[in-house]
Amino acid sequence: MKIIDSHIHFANREGFYRAAQAAGHENTVEHLLDVFEKENIVGAIAMGSGSGRDDKGECLPMTLDLAGTLSLEPYNQPGNIAYCCGLTSSALTPENTRRAVERFEEHLRHPNCVGLKLYPGYNHIYLSDPVHYPFYELAQQYQVPVVIHTGDTATSTALVKYSHPLTVDEVAVAFPKVNFVMAHYGNPWIVDATEVAKKNPNVFLDLSGLAEGNFTADWFWETYSGYLQHLQTWLTYLGDYNKVLYGSDWPLVNIPTYLEIIRRLIPSQHHERVFYQNAKELFSRLEALGI
Repeated sequence: MKIIDSHIHFANREGFYRAAQAAGHENTVEHLLDVFEKENIVGAIAMGSGSGRDDKGECLPMTLDLAGTLSLEPYNQPGNIAYCCGLTSSALTPENTRRAVERFEEHLRHPNCVGLKLYPGYNHIYLSDPVHYPFYELAQQYQVPVVIHTGDTATSTALVKYSHPLTVDEVAVAFPKVNFVMAHYGNPWIVDATEVAKKNPNVFLDLSGLAEGNFTADWFWETYSGYLQHLQTWLTYLGDYNKVLYGSDWPLVNIPTYLEIIRRLIPSQHHERVFYQNAKELFSRLEALGI
């Protein structure tokens, strides 16, 4: 079965090198592509990362740099790794928003840019703040999804009230023609994330970041049986596996082990959709990339 990993990181960051080592990986292009080949992962969507600011503090699209600084022409990253431009909302001002939108649009004109990524929680701004509206409108214009960090955060300086999955409901209603992906299933607010996805036809869930590190699938299922049963209960309540996408959050977790965990979590009759088809349909630009 072919797999699309709908949520990875592909960045030259010190923290990712440590995380990769802890997960039994190496944060290198060569290592990742080798793992992809072994696991039949035919493509991936990387979330743009970095400071998101230029030397003057203005908003810059966060992109990819593990294979060197991103150059759109020619695209100098692996051809089977697309990306979502990351937005540092806190860098936006009334004076620089128009320039920022133009910079994001430059990326969206390139086929390997398949969506936008917002980081509420890390940016202390609600999704419904009008500062984001031009970017939702841009996503609608280019018919790409908006991926949103939801749930727990990696740093104590973040504020999780901004990353709560209920905040997605308001923008999903305000922009019904834009598809929104709640990254990390809003964990630990699984119930709330399920309701937002069930209620709104334009809201989807990715299963990235539900574990991290290096371990066996048997150990994880035994140790976190209640957690996993909770996930299964609310996925069943959702009742629509067309809304669920596999993602790993690499390099934070061991990919072969995480694949096995999610295979056990998702009923086998839905594997094709969750591991491949849903991502291919939602991120429709992947088709032109041969993914």
